[in-house]
Amino acid sequence: MSTVTESVDVDVPVRTAYNQWTQFEEFPRFMDGVREIRQLDETHLHWKTEIGGVKREFDAEITEQLPDERVAWKATDGEKQAGVVTFHRLDDTHTRLTVQMDFEPEGVVEKAGAVLGVVDHRVKGDLRRFKEFIEDRDGTETGSWRGQVDRPGI
Repeated sequence: MSTVTESVDVDVPVRTAYNQWTQFEEFPRFMDGVREIRQLDETHLHWKTEIGGVKREFDAEITEQLPDERVAWKATDGEKQAGVVTFHRLDDTHTRLTVQMDFEPEGVVEKAGAVLGVVDHRVKGDLRRFKEFIEDRDGTETGSWRGQVDRPGI
């Protein structure tokens, strides 16, 4: 298993950053390689990705969602990955997002990419693009979901 941990500080309040992150179907607007995400219900997502010419589809489940604090997920088929994004209030108008993702690279190319830090670089770029996306919207999110999910151990 490989682990990536990256952070970014955004110039928006924690509520705004969290609200935008819960809009999973907007991820393709700032995540390189994510072609589509469909939210099937409050806790289930279907992902379509294309990275390095490799197309994949998989389902994921939100296992924990605490407003303004954290969103955790795990893949339920296809991919071997899980992660969490945490939201840290720096002050009234600044937030730090930290993403930690555990994944199992498949094949020689993915294993080499993991060793060379390709995934770390991709996550860092995605967070930078999230920062630009939310800050360019003058601090307004495209929507929000403030519900709570608590399914530890799933």
